[in-house]
Amino acid sequence: MESQLIYQTAMVTGASSGLGEEFARQLGSRCGTLILVARREERLLALREELMAEHDGLRVEAFAADLSIDSDLVSLLTALRTKGLFPDLLVNNAGLGDYGEFTSSDWSRIDQMLQVNIRALTKLCHAIAPVMGELGGGSILNVSSLAGDIPIPDFAVYAATKAYVSSFSEALRIELRAANINVTMMCPGPIKTEFGDVARREPGASNGLPKESFFYIDKHQAVSEAISAMQRGKARCYPGLPVYAASVVLGLLPLAIVRLIMATRPRQKD
Repeated sequence: MESQLIYQTAMVTGASSGLGEEFARQLGSRCGTLILVARREERLLALREELMAEHDGLRVEAFAADLSIDSDLVSLLTALRTKGLFPDLLVNNAGLGDYGEFTSSDWSRIDQMLQVNIRALTKLCHAIAPVMGELGGGSILNVSSLAGDIPIPDFAVYAATKAYVSSFSEALRIELRAANINVTMMCPGPIKTEFGDVARREPGASNGLPKESFFYIDKHQAVSEAISAMQRGKARCYPGLPVYAASVVLGLLPLAIVRLIMATRPRQKD
């Protein structure tokens, strides 16, 4: 494994399932220490044992934390310092969605989404980037979304949080270049994970959510493309050719046309 090491310490949030779990699996052979962060401790510990058994010499640290709770976030950062864990790769993958009309949404759910998708991501960058700079550099991979490029009715807050992630990442990339820190954002389209099930307010309420089609790609491919883009110093990664093509088309369309398209898409009625 030593000849394959690219990162000394890699940290992945939202690591207990979906893209986060896949990032952990693919980074296991690329780092000496892997830090896993998620709410579900049982899943984290099971993944920790699996990865250590698969990769001889790999150190895996698991931290159960709800990143929507500020005290959990503070405790996580304190634990990292106490254990002498200083990531030279930060994968901000943790994220939440809420699918349904804004006016009928539950505020606690919206607030939780804002805390995780925006505040926790920003705070982790703010805490870890200076340390990366002191150590000579590193990489930050922020998971945004194709949704961040468009206003999506019934997904209004989620899409807005991802627009923040994309804009923030672009600016941070410019600021941190002199410190030898690369910032890349991953902007996936629909991927088969637990995200859609969690985002739905009612089981089986799928009208308006993307259905499996040629836009869907496997999470292994999505993560592989994102890691490759990051290692090549790219600013953005739109995994899968259909999603990349959609991003190009969206970038060329006037906002008035995008509004018309969004106004005619299937809606979720509560």
